[in-house]
Amino acid sequence: MDEQLLAFLDFLQEEYKYSNNTTAAYKNDLGQFMKFLQAGQYDINDWSDVTPEIVDDYVAFMKEKAYASSSVARKVAAVKSFFNFLFARGIIEDNPTTNVDSPKVKKRLPKTLTAEDIDKLLQAPQQKRSPKHLRDTALLTMLYSTGMRVTEVVSLRVDDVNLQSNILHCHGKDEQLRDLPLDKETHNAVAAYLDGGRQYLVKNKEEDALFLNHRGQQLTRQGLWLIIKAYAKKANLSGEVTPHTLRHSFAAHKLDDGSDLQEVQRLLGHANISTTQIYTQLSDDEKASA
Repeated sequence: MDEQLLAFLDFLQEEYKYSNNTTAAYKNDLGQFMKFLQAGQYDINDWSDVTPEIVDDYVAFMKEKAYASSSVARKVAAVKSFFNFLFARGIIEDNPTTNVDSPKVKKRLPKTLTAEDIDKLLQAPQQKRSPKHLRDTALLTMLYSTGMRVTEVVSLRVDDVNLQSNILHCHGKDEQLRDLPLDKETHNAVAAYLDGGRQYLVKNKEEDALFLNHRGQQLTRQGLWLIIKAYAKKANLSGEVTPHTLRHSFAAHKLDDGSDLQEVQRLLGHANISTTQIYTQLSDDEKASA
């Protein structure tokens, strides 16, 4: 049984290019299912011995343990994916998860900032003109005006920015490259940082990361989070403000301004448009209370 499980995990990485973290999550969820089988009064010597009733018992077991519905849904999805894999390869003749329903998970609407709060946040680092503040102005402005993910931003190289054509080359998930437009404000902020900020931060001339920390090295995800947290506090913004808050705000404001849903999907780098559609559900009251 372990052999089939390892084959499935290898399949996830080779076929779907899942990250090590995602694969580890599947391994953990399926390992928990195996422990349930071993601890129960079931005569399981092969995966073909698992019946729909046993899978139902597992779902009931998790609910009794008061797992969050989102956790139960994730673990059920992992089990179903595994048995789909076994069935597709003829390892089992019947799929015991075919009629197993995952618990309904209510999607939480993303937290966004109002346009007024965005202005306060973007103005916060502009009180001074040191190399650090020029970097932070470019950083925050770019995050909001492009909707990029935190990893995408910290991974930018200097050559990814074309100020002449106002295009930013963004390296997204699964090595997908998308070109993002730079508006005038972002163009000016990045130009100011490149002209009067970055050269004072860089220590090694071979370093090509766009955004650098005080050691002259590529800014980390954690470093970016701390920068935003500090300026959110300085701007007196209520609630937690993260890089993803700016990404959510970008999407919601774009749709509010009349942008096409497919265009916002492209800009965000969403593989499925259903992920983008959630921003259409945001009401003005929900945005204001974020």
